[in-house]
Amino acid sequence: MASMVPYRSVFGVRPVVPASLFDAFDDMMDIASSPLASKAFPIDVEDKGDAYEVKAYLTGVSKDDIDVELNEGRLSISVNVEEREEDKDKNFLQKEFVSYSATRGVYLKDAACEGLTARYADGVLTVGVPKFVEKKNVTKVAID
Repeated sequence: MASMVPYRSVFGVRPVVPASLFDAFDDMMDIASSPLASKAFPIDVEDKGDAYEVKAYLTGVSKDDIDVELNEGRLSISVNVEEREEDKDKNFLQKEFVSYSATRGVYLKDAACEGLTARYADGVLTVGVPKFVEKKNVTKVAID
């Protein structure tokens, strides 16, 4: 039964039952930094010269739960994870999974809309965003 008691891992094993007013404030601060409070996922953006490579680390997320969109240079990666129907009728002793959604975005000023690629493998989404080549409409005029 002791293994079912929630605890804070910040200062070691300690029951979450507030013993004083200060413990209640500590609990409020723990909620803001808990992994369930913020399901934002980490991303890496690499400039590869003629393209950008964006990696989003989405461990445990299905490919069908991911949405990638490029809108006027803003690349948005959204995740919407729902509780599975087969899990709703089970008798869990402890259940930490919750449904959640999260969106991360990055502005890529010279991103081209054509030639985008996306690959999801081993919990890592890799998006390739080519850069557009600025066309110079300069014509030399010969002087007579």
